[in-house]
Order: sequence, then structure tokens, then C-alpha cells
Amino acid sequence: MKHRRIPNRRVVVAGAGALALAATATVALANANATPAPARTPVLAKLTSAAASTLASHLKTDTAGSFYDAKAKKLVVNVVNKAQARAVRAKGAEARLVEHTFAQLDSARRTLKSKATIPGTSWGIDPQSNKVVVTADRTVKGTKLDRLTKVAKSLGDKVEVRRSKGEFKPFIGGGDAIWGSGARCSLGFNVVKDGKPYFLTAGHCGNEIKSWSDKQGGSAIATTEDSKFPGDDFSLAKYTGDTPHPSAVDLYNGSTQKITKAAEATVGEKVQRSGSTTQVHGGTVKALNASVNYQEGTVEGLIQTDVCAEPGDSGGALFDGDAAIGLTSGGSGDCSKGGETFFQPVPEALKAYGAQIG
Repeated sequence: MKHRRIPNRRVVVAGAGALALAATATVALANANATPAPARTPVLAKLTSAAASTLASHLKTDTAGSFYDAKAKKLVVNVVNKAQARAVRAKGAEARLVEHTFAQLDSARRTLKSKATIPGTSWGIDPQSNKVVVTADRTVKGTKLDRLTKVAKSLGDKVEVRRSKGEFKPFIGGGDAIWGSGARCSLGFNVVKDGKPYFLTAGHCGNEIKSWSDKQGGSAIATTEDSKFPGDDFSLAKYTGDTPHPSAVDLYNGSTQKITKAAEATVGEKVQRSGSTTQVHGGTVKALNASVNYQEGTVEGLIQTDVCAEPGDSGGALFDGDAAIGLTSGGSGDCSKGGETFFQPVPEALKAYGAQIG
């Protein structure tokens, strides 16, 4: 039996040409006393999530974050003054005036990191609420909860604290998929480094497993070359045999999704996750550059979503169309109750290893 090594991927389709802007009409004046016609507000083109991601990457300077409005098919960019608003509209996005700058929210995030890094908590900047959203799982109570509440209160309305009924933990467990040392994870994406085939998975999986098989108790197909966790959560494994390694994600319905590139996530983007425990589930990106404080340590720079996941899904692919977006790290909840799931961005892992999708 052939075992196809299919990484869990996410696909973001970059939609060039989706940003057609309506030109501002100019009225020729009949004489020096004529009254100029008021400038028209640019008509915003409807954008795919991929096109919105591309546009967002060009609008990061001097804004307070952005998110994709999937229903209206537009990119919404937070600004704090009218000059920024004009510049944003001229680029084809909707401008929204908010109270807090990105620098203010980032300062609040840094304060949380220095004063409230408590296992069982997470935080990320939410551009839709223009706040840093802090989540405390069920293990945070007593003096730990008091400490978190005190720090959050000192930051005023820049921070919102929420509770989770679950427990934040890396999603590693027993089962089948990619196996080693009695534990199971999920393959993320097949990549190429120096012309040789490798795959990406979660760093906490790479820390635990050095020799990988595609079935429980099977022969080795790859070995872990490097892993980073905590801090980050990605690892690189090198194929040792002739196992097929297509650049695709298993959709668990007899078909696959081809992966051609890696892309950054956008808040509001609709994404899918593929994993060996719960197979394929979809959801929405809720925050970027999120931090989660696992019992094992803190991981930063994560993608926060409402996509469900369970033990054994770790390392699996987060994707949007043909674009790889993230590797499943961990979270709380499950696919019957829901919950939060965090993903390691794929572009960061590729850059760290000098690898590329393939």
C-alpha cells in the first residue's frame, strides 16, 4: 500500500487585479468663479480574502490593524485620523476611525507579557474590537486570576478579559497519521530544502519524536532535523525513504487540495484545517501575533482562530485554497464543543529553515 505524505496546509489565493479602484472624477471649471464639484468617494472593489491579505500587507504602516469583512468582501483598516483614512480609501480599503493606535495596543500586550505571563492564558490584538483580547482557561484561578485581573484593569479599555471552559495545551496524542515514540501528530506541509524533500510539523511534536513513520509501529520514513518549542512551534523533518510527498493537503473525502505557496493570514479570513484526528474543519482567523502560555512555556507570534482541533491534530495544515498558512499548535476545547486553536505561521518556519513549499 502506498502512503502519500500529505501535509496539512492552508491556502491563500493571491488575487491580483482584484483591487480595481474607481477613478475620482475631475470637473473642468468653466471660469475662475466656478465652484469645484466635490470629490467622489472611491468605489471599493469587492475583494477575495487572498486579495485582501495582499492589500493589508501594503497598509500596515501608520494604521491600527485591519480585518477582512467576508460578508461585504472588503478590507477594513483601522485608523486614528482623517489623513490616514484618506490614504486607506485611496488604496481600495474601507477606513474605520478607532480610539487606540496599534502602538498603544502593542504596549498593552508587552505589559501583559512582562506582568501576567501565566500558564493557561493567551492574548492577541483584535482589530475588530480595537482591543487586546486576553483569554484565561479553566486552570487560571485564585491568586493567578487575581493577578491577571489586576494587570488587565490597569490597562483600561485597551484590554478585554474572557474565560475559556477548556485548557490550553499542545494537541499531541495517540492514534495514527505520523507516528513515533508512542505518540501521534499530523503532517503539515511538504517542503523542499537544498533540493531535498522535507516536511513541516509542530515544534512540540519534533521535540518528542525523532524518527517518524506513516503508521503505528511502521518503518521510519523521516527523521526530525530541527524543532523549536516553546518560543515558536515548528519543526523540520527530512524524508529518508522514497515515500511520495506531493505538495497537497488531504481533504479526507478521497481528494486533496494542491498547495502552491505560503501566505500570511488576515483577521476575518475564512480558513480550513486538516488533521489526523478530526480531519477537515473550517473557521475564521480571529487575531494575529497572538501569545499562548502553555504549561510547557510561552509561544508567540501565533494565528488565533475559532477552528476546532483535538489531540493528534498537532502539526496539521491550516490553509486557504492553494496557500499554506499555518501549522496546528494547540488550544482549548474540541470539535464537539468548539474552542480556540492557535497556529504557527508557515512563512516564519520556511524563512527559518531556508525552505520552500514543494
